Amino acid sequence: MHQLQDVLEVRQFDRQHLDSLFSRADEMRIIADAGGSNRLSGKILASLFFEPSPRTRLSFESAMMRLGGSVLTAENALETSSWAKGETIEDTARIVESYADAIVMRHPEAGTPARAAAVIDIPVINAGDGAREHPTQALLDLYTIGHELGRIDDLNIALVGDLKYGRAPRSLAMLLTESSGINLTFISPPNVRMGDDVKADLLSRGVSFEEETDLLAVLPDVDVVYQTRVQHERFESDEEYREARGKYVIDAAAMAALSPDAIVMHPLPRVDEIDPIVDTDRRAAYFRQARNGIYVRMAILDWLLRDE
Repeated sequence: MHQLQDVLEVRQFDRQHLDSLFSRADEMRIIADAGGSNRLSGKILASLFFEPSPRTRLSFESAMMRLGGSVLTAENALETSSWAKGETIEDTARIVESYADAIVMRHPEAGTPARAAAVIDIPVINAGDGAREHPTQALLDLYTIGHELGRIDDLNIALVGDLKYGRAPRSLAMLLTESSGINLTFISPPNVRMGDDVKADLLSRGVSFEEETDLLAVLPDVDVVYQTRVQHERFESDEEYREARGKYVIDAAAMAALSPDAIVMHPLPRVDEIDPIVDTDRRAAYFRQARNGIYVRMAILDWLLRDE
């Protein structure tokens, strides 16, 4: 199994990588619960976030600190960094390389983390690039499925909501090609259907999928409901956004239809697509899912920086 230099897209991870990473995440769970360690003492992570995302940013920073490392953070880099003055992302990366041992980056333009990785020698982690990918979210999602259900194979999974602009469901769908026996159901408003590029990728890898419009009819037969937010910031007009928002909601009626052994996931933040009444249901896994992000990101940082 080759060593990863960067984490830029889910296609970098084959099944052997996943099994190894998830085993390491289990180890990180024990380390975190015991108060952390000094495995990455002396290492520095630079978090460059050109889009707001307190969950992902804080998750990475918490992961680094739990392993004894340090953090340099640029929370609103779109406005506060030299990039706002016209500096290229390549030059920004070259400068930050002098300050840190790894970079985690979120950027509104697809492909930007890969551009940074191409010109520097320290690891770059893609924390979301436009509407393209969010690989570490997909990794923690699949880890959560395995932790909650005891398997990552032979699953019926419904991806619900914004599947066009939602990088989390796009990445998860592509990562699931490394599992076997996966059946995907896409449930979304017409103007935010799953992209043809993802569908083509699934077909080329033999993963079955179907598109449905009736959420309640699908729920009794799925193991996982992956709900997503309709992202106002991704739409070109308010009219387009209103056409998509509020079509599919996980509420008491949805939970009554859902199998007793299934789970509900969400990459968060949510707006109105999951009724808070669902939070106390044992099948609501989204807050446990967020917590799992710490362990998976600890495992990624440990893999990139301790195994170098």
